Amino acid sequence: MGYRKLHVYNESYKLSLEIHRLTMKFPRHELYEIGSQLRRAAISIPLNIAEGYGRRNHKLDYRKFIINAQGSSNEVVVLLQMIKDLGYIPEEEYLSLSNSYTRLGKQLNKFIDILQQEIRSLRPQRNTK
Repeated sequence: MGYRKLHVYNESYKLSLEIHRLTMKFPRHELYEIGSQLRRAAISIPLNIAEGYGRRNHKLDYRKFIINAQGSSNEVVVLLQMIKDLGYIPEEEYLSLSNSYTRLGKQLNKFIDILQQEIRSLRPQRNTK
């Protein structure tokens, strides 16, 4: 499938697996609270990329899904800070994952910009004279 060739998909998928494994080590009471929220946010990123790819011929829809993926990436960054502050992960692990998700967010932002340029190029130009 085509979305599997996208770097942002592969990176987000790999990171979502890391997040899943990480949250399985949380205290029992957090598995279904912050752990569940973190897993859902992380998995939402590759899911939105894959679903959006299915609508790639409809650029506005595609862009919307990538924007949702970027929002989920931001959510993961906040949740990572929260679990670090709660003492569930050490500073080094937080920094590594947070930096990875920050890079992913920047890549998604670039992807959104590219889609936006494609959308603009498809719109008929207005004559301003």
